Amino acid sequence: MLRTMARMLRWLAAPLAPLYGAVVRARNRAFDDRPERSARVPCPVISIGNLSMGGTGKTPVTLCLAHALQERGWANAVLSRGYGGKRLVDPMEVAPDSDPRQTGDEPLLMARSLGSGRVFVGRRREQAAHRALGHDPRPAALILDDGFQHRALYRDVDLLLLDGVKRWGNGRMVPLGDLREPMESARRASALVVTRGSRASRPEILAWWDRHGSGGPVFWVDFSLTALRFLATGERVGLPVKGLGPVFAFCALGHPEAFLADLLVAGLSWVDSARFMDHRAITTQQLKQLEKKALEAGAELLVCTEKDAVKLRPEHLAALELPIAVAEQRVQGAEPLVEFVIERLRASSEAAC
Repeated sequence: MLRTMARMLRWLAAPLAPLYGAVVRARNRAFDDRPERSARVPCPVISIGNLSMGGTGKTPVTLCLAHALQERGWANAVLSRGYGGKRLVDPMEVAPDSDPRQTGDEPLLMARSLGSGRVFVGRRREQAAHRALGHDPRPAALILDDGFQHRALYRDVDLLLLDGVKRWGNGRMVPLGDLREPMESARRASALVVTRGSRASRPEILAWWDRHGSGGPVFWVDFSLTALRFLATGERVGLPVKGLGPVFAFCALGHPEAFLADLLVAGLSWVDSARFMDHRAITTQQLKQLEKKALEAGAELLVCTEKDAVKLRPEHLAALELPIAVAEQRVQGAEPLVEFVIERLRASSEAAC
């Protein structure tokens, strides 16, 4: 159903494609011709973004880098636009107990993982950066989540993510394809980070990077589901696990197929699934309908992503008979990427001295 609607919308919006492409190219030329338009802040900035409309794994990679840099002595904070959040105060610090209706789901997910004083949302990322730098302790670096197109803030490291399975889709820009920018924009990137790298066609991606990219290094990372956390009790069980009954999977992601595939790789065979539009907050009534569908399929457990779980409240759980578990995701193989980022941060800091 969602795919059919998406195809219809693309067909209806097709006449606007040339206009959209012209606007994007004109905007990029404006920043290329006048680099001073990108505001600078008094610490290094790492941008994590992509060329496509979503689903490349920016949030887990952002969290992986934020944790790894912190452990290596680089105190940092994450800046996000807070997509979907409606707030009276902007920019805003995101606390672990913030309301996702104000912050957006992904910033709240990151705040619950990183802790207080580590995530800030703002429609203008420069203002969010100054809000973060005013925090005590002050971060030594800032991570710009979904920042590849946000050229109004200067970045010292520009990481471009590419899904190793979906890659560049049909190679066309929206609305006729999934690309936000033309492929040649990849030349701005400091490095290419290929997610789901073990399932990627490396020769094709390397040839694409040689043609469209900057010549920077290429890193290959993977995602794996490592545990289930039961929302009602907080109990965690490692994956794979024996003796678990049939599961029903649901998610509101940009690339739901990846989540369903990751469940199978983790040994969780789902009997049925439901997919919602990215960032969608699921209502209690919709959850009860999902439960009915799950019971009819013989499922004994509902499983969702961490991004979906932050939008579930106690009243959601109270309305259900079946338990809900969250599939916890981790990034694998990111050590070379972390070393590269640290080298660039050191170089930026030394140049500023």
